[in-house]
Amino acid sequence: MSPLALQQQLLVQSLLSHPASTDREQAQRRLEPWLHPPAERGLMAYRAHGHALAERCLTAAYPVVTQLIGADALRAVARTLWHTDPPQAGDIGEWGHTLPDWLTGCAELRPLPYLSDLARVEWALHRAASAPDAQPDLSSLGRLAGEDGPTLRLRFAPGTALFGSPWPVADLIHHHQHGQPSLDALVARLQSPGHCHALVVREGWRCEVLELAPTEACFVAAVLAGAPLGDALERALGAAPCIDPPFDFSTWLLQAVQRGHITGVLP
Repeated sequence: MSPLALQQQLLVQSLLSHPASTDREQAQRRLEPWLHPPAERGLMAYRAHGHALAERCLTAAYPVVTQLIGADALRAVARTLWHTDPPQAGDIGEWGHTLPDWLTGCAELRPLPYLSDLARVEWALHRAASAPDAQPDLSSLGRLAGEDGPTLRLRFAPGTALFGSPWPVADLIHHHQHGQPSLDALVARLQSPGHCHALVVREGWRCEVLELAPTEACFVAAVLAGAPLGDALERALGAAPCIDPPFDFSTWLLQAVQRGHITGVLP
């Protein structure tokens, strides 16, 4: 390895390794022959910039998580995640996807057990914002009326994702963004965990999260998994005797097409 390549490797190791780690200590010691006071100040500035960048990235991707734990806690989490799981790609917007798993193992945040599921939905919203634009083929929907209708597959717009959770994560996001449902109603739901389903969709330039009824969630999950329409409907209708309300496919399809969730059908 050339001296320049070694310096660059040690610099990255010094910047991204955890402050208390052996890797940071070793890199710092090996860099000392090349460091002089201005360089040391520059290294400190780079570290501070990295921490600030990490904080901005997580705040942008996880606004509701930030509100729930507070800016100071988010700042500490961002610094920890920056060192334990540093960026692996040039696009810093792709960094931060491991926060939900990190939150699951954080003992200090266990009094908020819904945080990790909430973070997964917020990350899906963040990713949906940069998903490719949908390429509608609405004329293909006419094939649903043909004999091969049950064998066709509905095509969701890019960025669509479904999440199941015992916690009302869609209501958590709606409350913090729009004030609805009320705080009392939200607290009541949080005190009685159940089976909740949140669908992340992109509507034009906006990304939304919708709470789905159980039968609708059953149908959407099957479609997103690539099931033919007939199979997806059987799963939803099969759940109907046990779950209210029953699934109304015609009404669902009309609304899904009008809102841009469904862009066409595939063989």
